[in-house]
Amino acid sequence: MATQQHVLSIAIADRGTVLRLAGILTDLMIPAPDAVSVFENDGSWRIDAHFCALPSEGCAPYVARAAEFAGLSDVQADWAVLPDTNWIALVQAGLPPVASRLFTVHGSHDADKIGRRRLAIEIDAGEAFGTAHHATTYGCLEAIARHALAFGPTRVRRVLDLGTGSGILAIAAARVWPNAEIIASDRDVDAVHVAQQNVVKNGAKHHVSVARADGIPQQSRMRGTRCTGLSFDLIIANILAAPLVRLAPQVTPAVAPGGFVILSGILNEQARGVAASYLSRGLQLNHHAQTEGWSTLALQRRR
Repeated sequence: MATQQHVLSIAIADRGTVLRLAGILTDLMIPAPDAVSVFENDGSWRIDAHFCALPSEGCAPYVARAAEFAGLSDVQADWAVLPDTNWIALVQAGLPPVASRLFTVHGSHDADKIGRRRLAIEIDAGEAFGTAHHATTYGCLEAIARHALAFGPTRVRRVLDLGTGSGILAIAAARVWPNAEIIASDRDVDAVHVAQQNVVKNGAKHHVSVARADGIPQQSRMRGTRCTGLSFDLIIANILAAPLVRLAPQVTPAVAPGGFVILSGILNEQARGVAASYLSRGLQLNHHAQTEGWSTLALQRRR
C-alpha cells in the first residue's frame, strides 16, 4: 500500500549505539515509529524511523528525548517525507538476514538466498514487533537455542509465547520442539492476525495455536483436544519491564515443575527489579544474558 510517510534519519558512528537507539525508538518512545530499519554504509550506521504522522510535539523535542534515553549528547537527525512510497517494502529491503546460534531470520526478499533451511524463519517487517534485528528478540532466540541444546527435542511438551507480536518466537519453538503444543498469544488483534499469517507462511500451523488473550490463556484447542488449567514447560515473554512485573503473579503459577520462563524487553538497569518479582514467587535465576543494553532472563521452577 502506497502512503505518505515521514522518515526520521539518524546517523550513528558505531553498531552498538545504533542497535541501542533502535531498541529505544521501538520500545520506549511515544509515539513509537511504525517501522525502524538500520543501515550500514562504509563503517558508519544510520537508523530510519518511519511515521505515518509526525509526533504532536514536533521533531526536535522527540529527537532530543530519544537521544537522552540513549545517553547521546550530539545526534545528527534529519526529517523527510516520502510521498506515495510503499514504505513497508522499503523497510523490508533494508533488513539483512540475522543469524543466531541456531536460527536464521530473514525477510521474503532474501528467501531465495536462504533457501529451505530447517531452522530458517521468514518474517517481514510490518505491523507487529519481532524480526530478530532488535536485541530483545535476538536475546530470546539465543535463550531458546540454549534451552533446546541443553534439554533436547522431547523434554519440552507445552510452550507459551506470551505477547507474541510477529509470532517469531513461537515459530522458533516449533522448529526445535516439533512435537510440543505451542500457544502464541497477544492482546492486540493486529498482532494476532500477523502472527497467524507468519505461522502459516513458515509451515508451523499444525504446531502453533495463535490466540488473543490479555495475560495467560485460560484454555487451548489443539489437535482435537481441549486443555484447561494450562501449565507450561516453557513460557517466553518478550514485552517490557513494567508489564513483566505486573504479569508475574499470573506467569509463575503457570510454569510446570522444572519448567522455565524466558523474559526479555528489559533494559539492563531494569533486570534486577524484574527478576525480583519472579524470584520472590519461587523461581530461580538460571541465566542472565545482556545484548546491546538489553537483558534476557531465564528463570526455572524447582521440581
